[in-house]
Amino acid sequence: MAKQVQKSKQTVRRLRIITQVFFLFLFLYLFVKTDYSGEPNINTAVRFFLEIDPLVALVTILEYKGFPPDLSRLFLLSGALLITTVILGRFFCGWICPLGTINHVVGFRKKISQASIKKSIYSGQQRLKYLFLFLLLILSVFSLQLAGIFDPISLLIRSLAFTVLPAFHFTAEVISIFFLNHELPVLTSISEFLYQILRDNVLPFKVQYFTQNIFIGLLFAMVILLNRLRPRFWCRFICPLGALLAVSSSYSRVQRQVSQACTECNICHSFCQGAPAKNGAKEWNPQECFLCFNCQSVCPEDAVSFHFRKQKMEQVSSILPARRALLQSAGAALLAVPLFYTQPSRLRAHPNLIRPPGSRPESEFLNRCVRCGECMKVCPTNGLQPTFLEAGPEGIWSPHFIMTIGYCEYSCTLCGQVCPTDAIRTLVEKEKTGLKIGLAFIDVARCLPFAFNTPCIVCEEHCPTPKKAIIFEEREITTFKGERKIIKFPKVDPHLCIGCGICENKCPVVDKPAIYITSIGESRAEDNQLILSDESAGAGY
Repeated sequence: MAKQVQKSKQTVRRLRIITQVFFLFLFLYLFVKTDYSGEPNINTAVRFFLEIDPLVALVTILEYKGFPPDLSRLFLLSGALLITTVILGRFFCGWICPLGTINHVVGFRKKISQASIKKSIYSGQQRLKYLFLFLLLILSVFSLQLAGIFDPISLLIRSLAFTVLPAFHFTAEVISIFFLNHELPVLTSISEFLYQILRDNVLPFKVQYFTQNIFIGLLFAMVILLNRLRPRFWCRFICPLGALLAVSSSYSRVQRQVSQACTECNICHSFCQGAPAKNGAKEWNPQECFLCFNCQSVCPEDAVSFHFRKQKMEQVSSILPARRALLQSAGAALLAVPLFYTQPSRLRAHPNLIRPPGSRPESEFLNRCVRCGECMKVCPTNGLQPTFLEAGPEGIWSPHFIMTIGYCEYSCTLCGQVCPTDAIRTLVEKEKTGLKIGLAFIDVARCLPFAFNTPCIVCEEHCPTPKKAIIFEEREITTFKGERKIIKFPKVDPHLCIGCGICENKCPVVDKPAIYITSIGESRAEDNQLILSDESAGAGY
């Protein structure tokens, strides 16, 4: 009988491991599918993990001061997860979260020692994540969306997209080219076979380059390496989503029970991931438990078991910070609000802050954007890049175009299709081609016809608008050799230019293009316009 019970407990643990592996591979599969494949549309399923994220939904509600009607799928899926958490506890952290699974693998230790036991005992510092969550929620109330920077799903997607995948892609290409150039028997064939599999199933159609990739990569490496200090360090001490789920699981129906057979050997502590136990095996905080069932499966006395409560708990062990700490966190948030709102970026749009087509007005865009990086990953030209301080500190890692890296493809609407919070609206092609994201300007001191009397029509050739936004004025000039010649001088029609940036990207003056795009004239901002309306002009403006 005892063997059957132990076998049953091991089965539950194996089921948890299988589930973790399944969801990790599902996440990676959807991550890989969030890519330009030559088709105009992407399946909305790629947003699944962000749409089941209750933290994303909650901060969106707080910033919108209600339920945005265009995000019903987000609220439905995340709400279902939150309700399930209230019943079962933090099963998402232990069974589904892809970052949690990675942390679990890196932080897992087979060796039983006093040090490993000590590292798995509950620490009061685990309350820090609740203070952090409280801080982020208060900032959200004041329309400062910083939760996306620390949300584990956004963090993982952003880190993989900006650092891991480009580095892996570059390495795969270098190795493949090496074997091709050296034509080594067998090895070259194997290399080409493996590279073709990667090309068909994993790698983007070209290597992508992102600004701040080293910085973002180092932050991700720190999150992973902290597991060597404490297993699942991020999940225990920092993760705001984990804190939200912990609060929701306070009255979970799942109860851990320890029988009289317990000998206080503390082996269960050694393999514990969430550190919910305090001083002994019997003291347990349900809010901190990931339901990994390691304690149940490793107990030599079969003393640990999990059951559904038949009735409500009489009392829940509170692990929330003291009222003073919560007030201090609220005070810090309130002090931060005026500092963020008095940034110069609030006064006037940065000229290089060229948002993707379909982006909402800047304040609403920043309120909704969770910095997941999906739009940047899917951009076919690699032109969408993470900002640093162009949009102020509250806009860090939100998307903007750097046209010298890549331009906005004329008919592409992929960025809006993958945005989980509709910060970038989903557009149809006809609507997208009529939107302006900026305006082109010509630097006559660098433009070849103006500065060097050299014929050049590259910008006009690449202009994608049906009626060219770049036109020519023919003039007769005298060359440096004294010859008379007719040269075409380019001009930009501000009514036709949509700011796509292909002219800047293709300009033959490669170090600093002679034609460049700024954000002025963008369709989403009435106060960032260069050309006044006819009515305004007639009124004396």
